Amino acid sequence: MTIARTVAGISFRNPVLLASGTAGFGRELDGVIDLDRIGGLVTKAVSIAARHGNRAPRVAEFAGGMLNSIGLANPGVAVVVDASLPWLALHHPQLPVLMNVVGFEVEEYAAVIQRTETGPGPAAFELNLSCPNTAAGGLEFGADAHAMRAVVASCRAATRRPIFVKLSPTLPDIASMARTARDAGADGVTLVNTMPGYLAEGGVPALGNGNGGVSGPALRPVGLLAVRRTAAALPGFPIIGVGGIATAAHVREYLDAGASLVEIGTAALADPRVPERLIRDLERHGG
Repeated sequence: MTIARTVAGISFRNPVLLASGTAGFGRELDGVIDLDRIGGLVTKAVSIAARHGNRAPRVAEFAGGMLNSIGLANPGVAVVVDASLPWLALHHPQLPVLMNVVGFEVEEYAAVIQRTETGPGPAAFELNLSCPNTAAGGLEFGADAHAMRAVVASCRAATRRPIFVKLSPTLPDIASMARTARDAGADGVTLVNTMPGYLAEGGVPALGNGNGGVSGPALRPVGLLAVRRTAAALPGFPIIGVGGIATAAHVREYLDAGASLVEIGTAALADPRVPERLIRDLERHGG
């Protein structure tokens, strides 16, 4: 049974994407997973300049999932445009690639996008608005309607490709912020990013950075609620659901809640074959 779909003008062979931060830039999974079976891939976060990330340890497991603090480590947009995107275009030309974009000032998001406008750019962009706006004292872009409008509008002016805005589950009214993103020019939203959390043993933080982001099974009810509320408030507006997806049944939960697509993250880190298995299940029983 076909489970292909078109979202924001992009054709996806199925609704299952690999989440940002869990699949690198695709080449890292070459020979591990068949990328041509996946609906799409969201790259690691890409910033203007290279980032080394946070000090180790960067990942800690717990009964409900995983806590991570990678620190947006990436080689910078120049390397991604010159090496990573051309490799994907050459080896997987039919794979829709969404570039996850980060910035610490309003102008940085559009600057990253502008750098991709020459050469084999991505099919779409996913703006990580959980980053701190250094010009506003560290308040997340996604928690400030004015800053969000500025970021999305500047990115909209920089590209004709679709733009998805990734939002934090800690927002008091995530549907309202999704509406703000839509009205500023976004083509869809990704719900949700990780939740802030902290783990320690014997008084020693589990992560080198102290706190981190919670992902995995514990995040699924949170993601589902965010998708459900946003879909009800913005009928027909594309939503990519993220958080705790490990089975085809979980995919269906998100689709039933109103998502158009989903992203698999922590489950694929634990077992890279999970996405292919649940795609086969969706094909057998319908998506």
